[in-house]
Amino acid sequence: MECLIGIQFKDFVLVAADMTTAQSIMVMKNDEEKIHKMSDKLIMAVSGESGDTTQFSEYIGKNIQLYKMRNGYELSPKAAALFTRRNLADYLRSRTPYFVNLLMAGYDDNTGPELYFIDYLASCVKVPYASHGYGGFFSLSILDRYHKYDSTEEEAYTLMKRCVREIHKRLIVNLPNFKVQKVSKEGIKELEPITAKNLAIEDADKA
Repeated sequence: MECLIGIQFKDFVLVAADMTTAQSIMVMKNDEEKIHKMSDKLIMAVSGESGDTTQFSEYIGKNIQLYKMRNGYELSPKAAALFTRRNLADYLRSRTPYFVNLLMAGYDDNTGPELYFIDYLASCVKVPYASHGYGGFFSLSILDRYHKYDSTEEEAYTLMKRCVREIHKRLIVNLPNFKVQKVSKEGIKELEPITAKNLAIEDADKA
């Protein structure tokens, strides 16, 4: 029931992840961190089984840092995505597969911003926008219609809010809070979370 949304633009990538942790029919918490910092200009949003997401994201993050310590430079977003995909593929063929879905977003000084869609079956695709979870059924059509490659940060954040509004309106499962991060040549920037409360206040002000 989780939801991850990633959108690539000309100068940056925007990633949003819901902050809900549920067990069966019960919501356990609404402030879970599902976006993990891999390096100075690389983040990974993870959804799936709670134990798998924690262990796998820590494993990938520590190996990326180890590579930097050994070689003196960081993996590019493409190299990090392919390394992650290879590990998922290897574990998929073992007795202990990881059930995780990922969005990997980063900024390469040579090629610019990049966004990669990786699922639990170890498929890996570079995409302009992507989502995981049931929320993707509602957000992908909005992204098809309104995504503009040269959008500003404000326009991009407004587009992300539009996607979250649709999820709040149409999805039967309650996902009230979404954490949002931006990756650009300046590094990783934390944006204001998109919450049901904030959207309600905004709607009231418009009325």
